[in-house]
Amino acid sequence: MAVLTVVALVCAAFGALLVAGMVIYARRRQLLRSLGLLLSGLFLFALAALGGTVSVGVKGYRALTAEEVAARVRTEPTGPQRFRATVELPDGRVGQFDVAGDQLYVDAHILKWKPLVNLLGLRTGYELDRVGGRYVAVADERQRPHTIFPLGPDRPVDVFGFVRRHPRVLAPLVDATYGSGTFVGADQPGWFEVRVSTTGLLIRPLPDSTSGPR
Repeated sequence: MAVLTVVALVCAAFGALLVAGMVIYARRRQLLRSLGLLLSGLFLFALAALGGTVSVGVKGYRALTAEEVAARVRTEPTGPQRFRATVELPDGRVGQFDVAGDQLYVDAHILKWKPLVNLLGLRTGYELDRVGGRYVAVADERQRPHTIFPLGPDRPVDVFGFVRRHPRVLAPLVDATYGSGTFVGADQPGWFEVRVSTTGLLIRPLPDSTSGPR
């Protein structure tokens, strides 16, 4: 990420120099050269703004190079088709949610950059998005209460959402954006690891799912 920030700062610095040059040539009444410098400077400012926006927007996304643990979750039944989910995230955040359903459901955003952008320090990244409940029976899914809770932090710039709404703007940089979800039964107490790889999310029970991880 530092490389992309440096590139944005360099573009901004060169843009400022070009704009300063534009002022000098404008005073000399060399209008064509002045206009060329202005357009070049604005282009560099636009690149700097884009780089800065991406840097801020993906802050908090975790780099994904192989399968890794995205969260640990403990489930405890609290009633018929009801359970409590305690989610432990790698950054130290812990959330506890009262969920309706037969199964625990977790999904995530995955953002994959093109190889050229990888050279600037950006790698395929992910961010857990939501946790909630899922019913086994389709009839229950249609009629029973639904619960869903956010897992991602509030951020000033939502790059994932921006790319989905305006795919053409970052098309030269972004290879793919997609969501991935996974679920597991929650009718018994258990501890699980939510893992993420370049192919998406999966849930694995810990070896001793009744007592939790050691």
